[in-house]
Amino acid sequence: MTIIFLLIGISLLVALLFLGAFLWAVRSGQYEDTYTPAVRMLFEDEPEKLE
Repeated sequence: MTIIFLLIGISLLVALLFLGAFLWAVRSGQYEDTYTPAVRMLFEDEPEKLE
């Protein structure tokens, strides 16, 4: 029975770590640009300059 409580505690700790990482990513602006990644392949690249 003790191992169940230990595993529940560890799983809650891991879940809180993932929640903290997600909130940090949202607050740092990682998810602000949702449009550009969807159309990035449609933009033309600059032609390479031959030297």
